[in-house]
Amino acid sequence: MIDIEKIRKDFPMLEGKSMQGKPLVYLDNAATSFKPYSVIKAVTDYYANYTSNSHRGDYDIAHQVDVMVEDTRKKVADFINSKPTEVVFTSGTSMSINMVAFGYGMKFLKSGDEILLTQAEHASNVLPWFKVAEMTGAQINYIPLDKEGRLTPENLAKVISSKTKIVAVAHVTNVLGFVVDIKEIAKIAHAQGAILVCDGAQSVPHMKTNVKDWDVDFLSFSGHKMLGPTGIGVLYGKFSLLEKMDPFMTGGGQTAKFDMCGDVNFLAPPIKFEAGTQNLAGIAGLGAAIDYLTNIGMDNIEEYERNLKRYAVEKLAEADNVIVYNPHSEAGIVTFNIKDVFAQDAASFFNSRGVAVRSGQHCAKILIDFLHVVSTCRASFYFYNTKAEIDAFVEAARHGGDFLDAYL
Repeated sequence: MIDIEKIRKDFPMLEGKSMQGKPLVYLDNAATSFKPYSVIKAVTDYYANYTSNSHRGDYDIAHQVDVMVEDTRKKVADFINSKPTEVVFTSGTSMSINMVAFGYGMKFLKSGDEILLTQAEHASNVLPWFKVAEMTGAQINYIPLDKEGRLTPENLAKVISSKTKIVAVAHVTNVLGFVVDIKEIAKIAHAQGAILVCDGAQSVPHMKTNVKDWDVDFLSFSGHKMLGPTGIGVLYGKFSLLEKMDPFMTGGGQTAKFDMCGDVNFLAPPIKFEAGTQNLAGIAGLGAAIDYLTNIGMDNIEEYERNLKRYAVEKLAEADNVIVYNPHSEAGIVTFNIKDVFAQDAASFFNSRGVAVRSGQHCAKILIDFLHVVSTCRASFYFYNTKAEIDAFVEAARHGGDFLDAYL
């Protein structure tokens, strides 16, 4: 069970904040989440009480940092059901996918190989593969979506072949919010000898993650979408694959030795991929965020958000001026437009009502060909949102045709 009143007291952004003279209704959680006091404390505690570098000092506070980093690595591993040696700290999902694209894809792809994506992917899971395909001669092709915009195992099975070497898809897409049967997708990919690169940015913060059961080869996610600080993320990779792939960046701390002849011996994963000074305060905050989420329970979070999504869709259906593009998707994302109102104008009007939603193409620029619309608005929920906030959002939507009022 979610004790919403108790939870909301943990978030300073929800205390007495106002926007345009109204209470802030924050519905842009797919972009970034608010931070509880425990996460803020963990970050400030690092800066105030044991600031030092990791793996650099033979003194007490440096040892304290080393312990914190490895404790957090283990927390992440437990959270996603992996081994700590398979958890690489990065700056976020974008960096994590780039590490796989350039560290694995560039090394193993060749001319004529195939990379499969979907039209629903975020730019971070498209643009790196575009560049790798350009540099290796590999081909980019797309798994067709069903009529609602969902990736199904059946559609993957129709197009995958022995040429397919990489399948790169989101577990939950950031615009339409469908939850992919990632375990079945992995089975189909592996049956053809392909690896599965999973974008977990929109799934890991909202549902229980089990990389071993799903059998994904790589999984990427960002701390800032799951209560943690910005600038910290994770790349999970099967250890055997991490051993094979090359580092995306090189620098201090990741080598056993190197010499003047250019001979370099890298340390074992995950340190092999963590060049230079990591975002140590971010790692501390990520550990606190995982503690917070674990205490609530990911199953509780998922159930609560699905109920919010259903409630929002039901209420919006009563308004005759709202087009909802994903009424049947599972995640707490509602993508919509106000009839005859440009999305950015609509978002500005919502802002005038104290409701924060996102507008545009949401970094999924090739999805517009599927939706047949240039831009949309997106409301995205987290477990600290309430039905009362959904009511305020829906009431604003009902009056969305009065968007010029936002500019008065």
